[in-house]
Amino acid sequence: MHHVTVRTGTDGLAMVPLTISNSGKDGLSCNADFAHWYSAGIATVEPGKSARIELWFDAATGTFTILNDKRENLPVERLWCGLSGRAYATRVQVTLDRTDAERGTRAVSCGMEQDSLLCR
Repeated sequence: MHHVTVRTGTDGLAMVPLTISNSGKDGLSCNADFAHWYSAGIATVEPGKSARIELWFDAATGTFTILNDKRENLPVERLWCGLSGRAYATRVQVTLDRTDAERGTRAVSCGMEQDSLLCR
């Protein structure tokens, strides 16, 4: 077995809060994929409400991370939201890029348009 050192804390990272607003009539379930075998729910957003998620950005690697309860850095491969109760079937990706880190924030609004969920 190969030992893996897990980065902890926020030294050298910049906070880039993500705000997800629900402009639709149904609840949202938002999730992060941390590895091709591991994902976790990061927020539930009721209609007309918003959720704030603390993302951290490493400019040296271009990686966004979320801290777990042990303050370990979980590199984010993908963020997505879907309608509660059928999130995976209705999922739409929430994009992140370096310009979000440069601005120091990212905000998206999710809602139904022509029978599809859109987050922009």
